[in-house]
Amino acid sequence: MTGTDKRIQDLNTLKIIAEKLNEATNIKVMLNDVLKELLHVTDLSTGWIFLIDEKGHYKLAADHDLPTGLTWKQKKPMCEGGCWCVDRYQAGRLKKAINIISCKRIEEAIEHNWGETNGITHHATVPLRAGKENFGLLNVASPNKKHFSEEELALLESVAFQIGTAIKRIQLVEKERAHALVKERNRLAQDLHDSVNQLLFSIMLTARGTKEMTDQEDVKEMLTYMQELSQEALNEMKDLIWQLRPQGLEDGIATALIHYGNVLGLNISCDIEGVCTLPQYIEEELWRIGQEALNNCKKHAETTEMNVALSKKDVYVKMMIEDRGRGFHYDESVAIPSLGLKGMKERVERLNGNFKLVSMPGKGTKIDVAIPLSKGG
Repeated sequence: MTGTDKRIQDLNTLKIIAEKLNEATNIKVMLNDVLKELLHVTDLSTGWIFLIDEKGHYKLAADHDLPTGLTWKQKKPMCEGGCWCVDRYQAGRLKKAINIISCKRIEEAIEHNWGETNGITHHATVPLRAGKENFGLLNVASPNKKHFSEEELALLESVAFQIGTAIKRIQLVEKERAHALVKERNRLAQDLHDSVNQLLFSIMLTARGTKEMTDQEDVKEMLTYMQELSQEALNEMKDLIWQLRPQGLEDGIATALIHYGNVLGLNISCDIEGVCTLPQYIEEELWRIGQEALNNCKKHAETTEMNVALSKKDVYVKMMIEDRGRGFHYDESVAIPSLGLKGMKERVERLNGNFKLVSMPGKGTKIDVAIPLSKGG
C-alpha cells in the first residue's frame, strides 16, 4: 500500500468513526459501537475501554471479542487488580498513544490457566481525553501483533480524541437535561402553589362564610365536610409541592430533610460527617429515599423522634435513617413488604448501591443506604 493509499484509508476510518460518534446519545452504547467499528476498519481483533474517574478508580466500560482468558468469571481479570497501562495513567505518565510491551492481565490469564489468550501478548493503549480533561483508556490488540507503528498509533490517538470529545458532549447534554428537569419541576411546583393551592383555600373560605349565612343544620354539616375535604386537599398539595421542590435542598440534603421533618411534625437529629457537596443525581435520590422514610415514620412508627446520619468516606456516601417507634416483623430473605420500601431499594440499586432494612416490633426501624460516588460503582 502506498503512502497516499494509507492516508486515504486513515481518513476514511476517521470519517466512519466520526459518523458513529455524532449519532451517539448514550456513553455505554457509544463506546461499544465505536470500539466494534474501529476494530473492523483497522483489521484488529480485540479491544477494550476503561473509564477512569478523577480519583483513579477504573471500570471496564466496553470490550469486543476478548479471548476467553480475559472473560473468566464474568470478565474478572478485566475488572479487578492493576495493570501497567492503568498504573501509568493514574500516575499521570500516559500522555499519548504507546505500545505496551506486554499485558499484565494476559500474563495472569496464562499463569492461572483462565482460558485461551488467542496469541495476544501485547496491545496499544491510548488515553481518552478532550482538551485537558481525561476520561480513560482505549486498548487494542491482535494475535501475534507485538508492535504498532507510529502511523497506527497516530490514527488511534485521533480516534481516542474523537471518543473523548463525544464523551464530553454526551455528559454536557445529560447535565443540561437534568438541569431542565429541575427547572420544570420548580415551574410546576410554583404553578401548583399559585393556582390550585389558592383555589382550594378560596373553597375553604367560601364554605366558612356560607355556614354563617344559614341556620339549616344539614347544610352546615355539608359545608363543614367541604371545609375538611379542602383542608385535606391543601395538605396533600403542600406535600406534593415539597416533593417537586423541597425547601432547603439547595443548602444540602440534610437541611432539606430537617425542613421536611418539621413540616411533618417530626423532631430530627442529624449527624453529618465529611458531606459537603454531592453530585446532583445522588442528592436527589437521597432526598427521595429520606422523604419516603420520614413519611413512613409519620404514618406508622408512632413516634416523632428520628435520627439521620450522613457521611462521605472514600468512594461512597452513606445515609442512615432510624426511629425508635413500633417497628414491624421483617425478614430480609423475603420480599420487601411495601411499595414505598421497595421503591427506596430500587432507587439505591439503580445507582449500584447497597440498601439494608432492619426492623423489629417495639424496637423501631433502621434504614442503611450506601451509594458509590461514581456512576460506575
